[in-house]
Amino acid sequence: MGVEGRDKARVLEAGALALTGQLGKTVQRLRKTYNMSLSELAEHSGVAKSIISQIERNETNPTLATIWRLTQALDVSIDRVLQGADDDAFVAKTTRADTPILVSDDGRCRLAIIGWIKTVDWLQWYDFAADPGGQLESEAHQRGSIECLSVLDGELEVEVAGTLDRAKAGETLRYRCDRPHVIRNCGPVTAHATMVCILKAAVMD
Repeated sequence: MGVEGRDKARVLEAGALALTGQLGKTVQRLRKTYNMSLSELAEHSGVAKSIISQIERNETNPTLATIWRLTQALDVSIDRVLQGADDDAFVAKTTRADTPILVSDDGRCRLAIIGWIKTVDWLQWYDFAADPGGQLESEAHQRGSIECLSVLDGELEVEVAGTLDRAKAGETLRYRCDRPHVIRNCGPVTAHATMVCILKAAVMD
């Protein structure tokens, strides 16, 4: 092997180490985001706990099959796990005209999608408004999902699996949204709230 070959090998090795390092950081970040222990991730992925630990510490070069098993357990794409992290500071703005608005079936509730598209797989958040009598009915989200409804103005009622609770301005309702749920405005004025949906993030008794 000539000098050029040795240099090329070093470049490839450096690239592999950088990629593995990014993989380890991403796996660890997602695992902690989903509140999963090493043992739980090992059980869901079929990858040995010791191997996952080595990957997170950048002490091994996993095979593509191992990466695939981990991405399936973490419910993300291989591209997302392998993509580089952008640590540069930035400021991004979405104008009112560019903010998507969803309207409930009764036309009395509006959801402005203000969340970041890059987090949509595990975190979604909205600006929610409901006119008097408005009702937003939602199907069950994926298992383990939780919704947080923080009321800014007015009063809102949440019904989940037959359980009802209400919140006024300054109060927050947190509830499992991995089952059908309804948000209602039973008050006389328009209600305004921030809604955050955390997918697969927690287990509630």
